[in-house]
Amino acid sequence: MNFQNKYSYVLAFAFLATAITSCNRDPQSTGLEFAPNMYQSVGYEPFRQVDEHPLNPMGLNMRKPVDGTVSRRNYNTSFGSGDSANVDIMVYNVPKDSISIAERTLTNPVPLNEKALAEGKVLYERYCQHCHGEGGAGDGLVGKAYKGVPNYKADAYLGMNGGHIFHVITHGKGRMWPHGSQLDPEERWKVVHYVQKLQKDS
Repeated sequence: MNFQNKYSYVLAFAFLATAITSCNRDPQSTGLEFAPNMYQSVGYEPFRQVDEHPLNPMGLNMRKPVDGTVSRRNYNTSFGSGDSANVDIMVYNVPKDSISIAERTLTNPVPLNEKALAEGKVLYERYCQHCHGEGGAGDGLVGKAYKGVPNYKADAYLGMNGGHIFHVITHGKGRMWPHGSQLDPEERWKVVHYVQKLQKDS
């Protein structure tokens, strides 16, 4: 037997041995670990229980952060005056399937003026116009091929209040995808102003 054939037999045997020892009837089993250090890293990972920590509560490797200490973007919350100046537009926890709550409870904290409308128009053109069309008639280039885009100028949509529009922008509705990750709350309220302007211009 020459060296090349002998080498091929060794490789075939190694492959077969690996397959046999790694396979297991239990679908949840990873089989034999040949390099356990690759599965369990030496360094502790946050909130991952590798070994019980002797000092932290419940043996956690890392303690949970103190409530209120996780930073968030500092959104403008001082629109208007009086009570409206204290509105925190970052706080929005109305669930996706509770649009009626949004309609009843949400009011636009961003003052309606030319600046807000101009910024809302830019955002609308960037994120909405391709489906909803320049005038909000549902006749955008994508809307023509992607059926089901509403016409804001139709009588059925003229009564939509700001909370409804804000909620739909945040969570989406029907075939419309959510845009909460693309637009921060202040930007969404500016789009609401502009959409309502399109409705009034009908």
